[in-house]
Amino acid sequence: MAAPLRILTVIGARPQIIKSAALSRALNGPFKGRIEESLLHTGQHYDANMSQVFFDELGLPPAAMNLNIGSGSAGATTGRMIEGIEAVLLRKEHDVLVIYGDTNSTLAGAIAASKVQVPVVHIEAGLRSFNKSMPEEVNRVMADHCSTWLFCPTETAVVNLEREGFKREAQGHPTADQPHVMNCGDVMYDNTLHFSSLHDGVDLFARSGLEKEAYALVTVHRQQNADDPKRLATIFNGLIEAHRRHALPLVVPIHPRTRKMMDSFLDPLLLRTLDQTKGIHLIPPVGFLDMLALERHARLIITDSGGVQKEAFFMQKPCVILRAETEWVELVQHGQSTLVDADPERFQHALDRYLKDSAPECPPLFGDGRAAERICEQLLAHR
Repeated sequence: MAAPLRILTVIGARPQIIKSAALSRALNGPFKGRIEESLLHTGQHYDANMSQVFFDELGLPPAAMNLNIGSGSAGATTGRMIEGIEAVLLRKEHDVLVIYGDTNSTLAGAIAASKVQVPVVHIEAGLRSFNKSMPEEVNRVMADHCSTWLFCPTETAVVNLEREGFKREAQGHPTADQPHVMNCGDVMYDNTLHFSSLHDGVDLFARSGLEKEAYALVTVHRQQNADDPKRLATIFNGLIEAHRRHALPLVVPIHPRTRKMMDSFLDPLLLRTLDQTKGIHLIPPVGFLDMLALERHARLIITDSGGVQKEAFFMQKPCVILRAETEWVELVQHGQSTLVDADPERFQHALDRYLKDSAPECPPLFGDGRAAERICEQLLAHR
């Protein structure tokens, strides 16, 4: 029997931890013994509510390595991540490096591996918002161009890569110069199908007193929103106005970064209004399973998160996007999501429309729930 393929998976932020659960299930199921995985946590998200809770509830093994990078400037922390990941790869204990998405941990993994000639597997490749003022856009473009395998969640992502010179049907053994591109489906769709039937959030709804299908779920964390005092105030004033106009309860799990910026930037009167308005529930971050429950039972979703946009689509919920553009263009094209940026008039108009008409049907754009298995099959076929 051939020796197992040894992969080093780099995670650091909440979305990557969640995405890695799909691959871990496949590795502990049909691919057990054929692929061995080691998890390296950069420490990008070090708050227990943003990191450890996901290991616990998703059944992930503890990370074999933790760089404990913590907070700091983007350049300083990314540089330390590159140094730490490179040191692990130089032990020559891993055949490939796996990265997810578009965070600084993703970029650091791609750079470190490419410098020491370890093949890079980029899961969630090919996404483009076409706005390079977003750090995530720069990270995802650079990660793609360092990669040997590019596993795309949608056909649109494959087309984006073709426009940049990648070949859809590359032949022979994959290399960094001749990478393989594949539409494998979305590992987050794998996770949604797997976990949504396991947890209904009964305790969460009992504690909060929320009525199912009668609230809006809100998340705000993107740098372009949280770090801009004017945008942040506009968004939260819009939420207050939406609650007043529609008598619609709002549930807002507050990202630690957003909470810090709210306390620093927002007018004290606005903060008091948010805290004292009975139908606006500002709650701590929730785990993935509770988040799925909140999404599944929401009437609509308001977010600037790419992952939450997709999960809204999976749950067939209308979604108002607090950004000027999205890497998930299919959602807007199908009318299930609407881009409103931080424009109060567009925001209220989208809410009015969705509360009246709900969302159109959401076609199966993200595969069939077997993305992780397809990734494993491809890695073994071309090892």
